[in-house]
Amino acid sequence: MSVHPPTRNWTAGHLRDLVFFQRGFDITKAEQSEGPFPVISSSGLTSYHSEFKTRGPGVVIGRKGTLGSVYFSDNDYWPHDTTLWSKDLKDNNPRFVYYYLQTLDFKRFDVGNSNPTLNRNHIHDLPVMIPPRVVQDRISSILSAYDDLIENNLRRIALLEDAARQLYREWFECLRFPGREHTLFSDGVPEGWDRVPTPSAVAINPKTGLSATDDHWFVEMSDLPINSMVIQRATSREGRSGSKFQNGDTLFARITPCLENGKTAFVDFLAEDDVGRGSTEFIVLRSVRLTPEFVYCLARTYAFRENAIKSMVGSSGRQRVQESCFEKFDVWVPSSSLMGLFTESVRPMFRQVKQLHAINQHLQAARDLLLPRLMSGELAA
Repeated sequence: MSVHPPTRNWTAGHLRDLVFFQRGFDITKAEQSEGPFPVISSSGLTSYHSEFKTRGPGVVIGRKGTLGSVYFSDNDYWPHDTTLWSKDLKDNNPRFVYYYLQTLDFKRFDVGNSNPTLNRNHIHDLPVMIPPRVVQDRISSILSAYDDLIENNLRRIALLEDAARQLYREWFECLRFPGREHTLFSDGVPEGWDRVPTPSAVAINPKTGLSATDDHWFVEMSDLPINSMVIQRATSREGRSGSKFQNGDTLFARITPCLENGKTAFVDFLAEDDVGRGSTEFIVLRSVRLTPEFVYCLARTYAFRENAIKSMVGSSGRQRVQESCFEKFDVWVPSSSLMGLFTESVRPMFRQVKQLHAINQHLQAARDLLLPRLMSGELAA
């Protein structure tokens, strides 16, 4: 790569010369059936369906709600009604289009009142500079190298999380734990174990003292992942109120549709003895008689989530979990020896997830520094 002014052979045009957008297709959760095709909404990949609406590769941007968010799909997919999708890529490199769109500020075209909304007719006339296809291919190759590394780390994270959750299921749901064949049971309870209501083993929204400074880390609901423990980002905020948490806590979504989508996270990014704040739309779960890793795996189980979902009250589309529901849900408190063995087995997995996420943050920062320079022609591919 070399540094130079924008090249002469880049063509001045409009966004519609780079990509033509079409509004997505409505579909509810109830209308979906399990399948291989991603359903992409304005907040990203939300589920998989047995049918698709358009062939990949394709680019999707948020039309409603999360405005201007940009997503890429290599495979056939279903672009949700809350998005705009690339009906015509005009023979441009699909990934180049995806990267280029990330340099544009779509939020300034918001035409919504209470809910941010993007009108495709307002963005198609945006002026853009389009390089020749060969340059697009080189730029895409450079940036994709970063994304491929990031994606590989995300796959490793998913495997580590799945291994931890599978171990939890095997030992504490199926009760196939080490030494089971030599353990006595009384009324279905293994010797040395307790079966207690959740609040007896897990603190629900416990009180947490903040340090003297008003500056603290803040986590939004949008920062909680769907299928991972990793908090996507946290921002430094001064004086903003919200739910208080500390390292080792589990953040559990309490509203629809976030809980149904699986939003749950494990806090491990704070400095020692530090505390943070976050959205009041999640519930803080803290270990009392259990270990932090055990609590997180518990919060990811189907039974725990269904109990919470069934307690929801409120207006349609904005229902909230009632904290009293946890009093009706019993959890296992295993023997201290088995608890220790489980924690020794999964804690290295949690630590490796944290390390891989840190590596991805560095890769993303490097890619994000390169992206605008490549897209402007300041840095030649």
